Amino acid sequence: QVQLVESGGGLVQAGGSLRLSCAASGRTFSRYYMGWFRQAPGKEREFVAVISTSGGSTYYADSVKGRFTISRDNARNTEYLQMNSLKPEDTAVYYCAAADYTIPWMWTMQETKYDYWGQGTQVTVSS
Repeated sequence: QVQLVESGGGLVQAGGSLRLSCAASGRTFSRYYMGWFRQAPGKEREFVAVISTSGGSTYYADSVKGRFTISRDNARNTEYLQMNSLKPEDTAVYYCAAADYTIPWMWTMQETKYDYWGQGTQVTVSS
């Protein structure tokens, strides 16, 4: 079992920045790909970003590429999402998730491949 707890959400004006954190406990953090997903009101949950076990590979949704940066600190069992140049359309509940390192990398954009999820943190961007 892996327990994930997100923090860092809040209200920010358009153009501003936030950094989300996801603290993991339980099984070995470094065994897992770590991803971020988000769900806006009335919409399905969507992929945002993923990072490999070592942090050497990352992948982003086109909608956040160049604005968001995913990172991890395996010594601290923590994943981060630095969000810059925020837009009102980034408003959503953001979830971190963990997927076992044995799955193919290209599967990590699919939420059904993730084994563990956090409770979510609200990000609201005002115009």
